Amino acid sequence: MPKLPAVTGKDVVSALCKKNFIKTGQKGSHVKLRHRMSGQRVIVPCHAGKIIPLKTLKSILEDAGLKVEEFRKLL
Repeated sequence: MPKLPAVTGKDVVSALCKKNFIKTGQKGSHVKLRHRMSGQRVIVPCHAGKIIPLKTLKSILEDAGLKVEEFRKLL
């Protein structure tokens, strides 16, 4: 399995938006996204340029239904 990249919350949100996710709201520093077709929901923490912990990123990718290789291509 390829390594997860070190990315910020802003990077993750922009990558998911390329994969048909839309922003549905934000509460504090957590951005809520929903897939246009399937309705899958994902919440991404966007803490002022901080790198997302790898376990958190792995969980976000699982929730979004993305593999690491696919995610890397979207960045």
